[in-house]
Amino acid sequence: MLFNNFKKNVAKIVIINIFYLIKQKRLKKSDNGGKMVKSKTPDNPSKKILVINCGSSSLKYEVFNMPDQKSLGKGLIERIGEKSATISQEAEERKYANTLEIKDHQHAIELLISALTHKDHGFIGSMKEIAGIGHRVVHGGEKYASSIVIDDSVVQAIEENIELAPLHNPPNLTGIRIFEKLLPAIPQVAVFDTAFHQTLPSAAYMYGLPREFYDKFRIRRYGFHGTSHRYVANRALSLMKRSAENTNLITCHLGNGASITAISSGKSVETSMGFTPLEGLLMGTRSGDLDPSIIFYLLERGYTAQDLNAILNKKSGLLGVSGISNDLRDLEREAENNNKNAIEALDIYSYRIRKYIGGYSANMVKVDGLVFTGGIGQHGARMRERICHNLENIGIFMDYEKNKVQGSAEGIVSTAYSPVTIMVIPTNEELQISIDTYHLIEQPVEENQI
Repeated sequence: MLFNNFKKNVAKIVIINIFYLIKQKRLKKSDNGGKMVKSKTPDNPSKKILVINCGSSSLKYEVFNMPDQKSLGKGLIERIGEKSATISQEAEERKYANTLEIKDHQHAIELLISALTHKDHGFIGSMKEIAGIGHRVVHGGEKYASSIVIDDSVVQAIEENIELAPLHNPPNLTGIRIFEKLLPAIPQVAVFDTAFHQTLPSAAYMYGLPREFYDKFRIRRYGFHGTSHRYVANRALSLMKRSAENTNLITCHLGNGASITAISSGKSVETSMGFTPLEGLLMGTRSGDLDPSIIFYLLERGYTAQDLNAILNKKSGLLGVSGISNDLRDLEREAENNNKNAIEALDIYSYRIRKYIGGYSANMVKVDGLVFTGGIGQHGARMRERICHNLENIGIFMDYEKNKVQGSAEGIVSTAYSPVTIMVIPTNEELQISIDTYHLIEQPVEENQI
């Protein structure tokens, strides 16, 4: 009997202590009446993340404080390799700009480090404060479906994909190698433009070409702007107060380069850019979709492959069709003056986008949200109106007055009764790179994060 009572008392003590520990844990995680918050414990400290976008003759950078996602400052170095190169940097009220000779990318990165840590115009004490460096890398091929901490194998993969992105992967890789040389103790992360689209089914990414072209030359749809599409999709879920699961979105990244992506349950299932960024929508200077035989037709009339490459990428699109400009604002002004070419260019642009939205809708059970982002998507209220007009038959009802008032700000511009929520969401690829970098070096990915 005494032994049984002893066992009961011990059991009670154990249960009481368990409940006490659970209560203490909850108290640590909660604040403001029990609302869950992220406490900054030694296991979740504030970290500074440096984001790098290294181009052939330019270098963009920004520093974020994580996990609160606050930008501390950013900068831009241009005309690398020239005597009249420039560096500009701003952080709160501190601004810095200089024109000087910048010999190469290593010199540029050394100047970047000096500017970041400068006692007068810098905004960090030393590079020891940087917990991770996130790099935008254009092409990850088929190997990477998500961001990854950079090691020798990742560097090798970026090298192997140079043939798929000859203008972008080399400078991206140069930036990685220089930071590895100058700051070897800081972990680096590669965030690929193509990674988000690696969930495309074969029906979406395969072309109607002999299979050997895919097997031997890796010719397939890769898609681009993946970091932007992923960022605005996550923001859309927040605005809609929905989880990624069972939510279907169409995201429109509309700028000088433009692409549309269909996202189902957090995964990219279709996207408009293809083997290169040339396929898909009419863009600022890119042709977008066209009959391939046009190429042969023009070759037979004396144009070279180099000529056509330049024409299709730099002299077509809004610029080529209008003969005026690749800037939407210029075309809007000319359209108000009844310039026929400007009106036609704007009509073609919006028509192509509507066609893609309709096509993607047909392959989805339903569409829950339509997102506009990018320079035109965010700021072009009139273009958003043109696009959404005549889409009511697929459940897209814009509140045109709200669209005007909303302007460039983040928010919902659909009617209350619209089955599809229409949203304007400013993209922030740099922040998404920072989020990925922070999570990979510090935190597990949040459940609702795409």
